[in-house]
Amino acid sequence: MKFYKLFRFCPVCGSPEFHQQNVKSMRCAGCDFSMYVNPSAAVAAFILNDKDELLVGVRAKDPEKGTLDLPGGFVDDDETSEDALRRELREELTINVDEISYLFSLPNQYTYSGWTLPTLDLFYLVKIGTNIVPVPADDVASCSFVALDRVDPQQFGLLSIKEAVKRFLKTYKNDIK
Repeated sequence: MKFYKLFRFCPVCGSPEFHQQNVKSMRCAGCDFSMYVNPSAAVAAFILNDKDELLVGVRAKDPEKGTLDLPGGFVDDDETSEDALRRELREELTINVDEISYLFSLPNQYTYSGWTLPTLDLFYLVKIGTNIVPVPADDVASCSFVALDRVDPQQFGLLSIKEAVKRFLKTYKNDIK
């Protein structure tokens, strides 16, 4: 559900005169407070091993519980996207990585607790050796490496991840030819 359907009263003064101003803001006629909902930054990693296999995880929680996913999550306050990605990889896979390379970004709509939040998802490439063994933790139920020619974007639950996997497979295959 969009934010302007969730908020019926001004969060500052409680007035019911809290109305949608445009697609990303609401304004209170009572106290003149304006609330803007801009995209939140999120990160995700395409992790490849020495065999050019992609690490895919299975989501342990909603949204899209039980579907394939890439490791990642939201960027916290006062954190760069690179630091967020490293933190998420430690939390979700118990691995530490140094080198990461930015690939591209995609807009997304992430629905959680009944609220559809706009996000800007930043995708990175991470290469790891076969000596690094990811262990699923946090909100990753399981993970495994899959040969790139066996990766099916339709098995990924979140729309931006599905689109990112399609784009990555097309681009990466062209880059290694």
